[in-house]
Amino acid sequence: MGLMRVVNLAHGALYMVGAYAALSVAKYTGSFVTGILAGGLCAAVIGFAMERGLLRRLYKRELDQVLFTIGLVYILTNLCQWIWGPMPLSGITPPLLSGSIPMGTVQLPVFRLAMIIFGIVAAVILWLFQEKTRLGAAIRAGMDNNEMTMGLGINLPVIFTGVFSLGAFVAGFCGLIGAPSLGINLAVGWDALLLAMIVVIVGGAGSIQGALAGGIIIGLVDAFGKAFFPDLAHFTIYLVLIIILLSRPSGLLGRTI
Repeated sequence: MGLMRVVNLAHGALYMVGAYAALSVAKYTGSFVTGILAGGLCAAVIGFAMERGLLRRLYKRELDQVLFTIGLVYILTNLCQWIWGPMPLSGITPPLLSGSIPMGTVQLPVFRLAMIIFGIVAAVILWLFQEKTRLGAAIRAGMDNNEMTMGLGINLPVIFTGVFSLGAFVAGFCGLIGAPSLGINLAVGWDALLLAMIVVIVGGAGSIQGALAGGIIIGLVDAFGKAFFPDLAHFTIYLVLIIILLSRPSGLLGRTI
């Protein structure tokens, strides 16, 4: 949304496809790393086909994008059901990340700690890519002024395709990593999409720092809500969402688009 002005409600479905594909490859090869790479590649290929063959025709038509990508969610969900069946599947934990470590009075699963570290590393890499590279500068310029950027000789359509494919890769790559939290089932695409949309709205579209800040805020609010207000836990993150929309519609660190 930050660069391309595309409302992609099928992004959670790409996460779902990546999770299923990664689990199958990881079980077949016996390698967790190979699995998550395969999941990311599978989602990236689908994302590339979506952008080049379909969404490119719908730029600046937000309502059409919403309806179209919702349709893609159902198509991808039914394809997953046809290939992997309707029953939920369990994720896998590599032996290196099994077990738990004591932290105060609780035992923290090693895999959960690895998820936290992975999230931080991914955020730093994406931030460095956006802020410190020549391609990242072109992406930021495209966010601010499409026509001027293209007038300088930058091929924005190619950048659009690359950014969309990269986003799809990240979604698919995270599918198996997030399995302990969200599971692997036919509804996980909607669950992942809802959380992602709330994080982007709170943090701000087009900002890696905003996504990180929004993710941390929503995660903490959700965790504390479940711990201290279990009856209202489902509403706590929406309360934060409403407050941000009323006080700062562009998000905490987002660009005005």
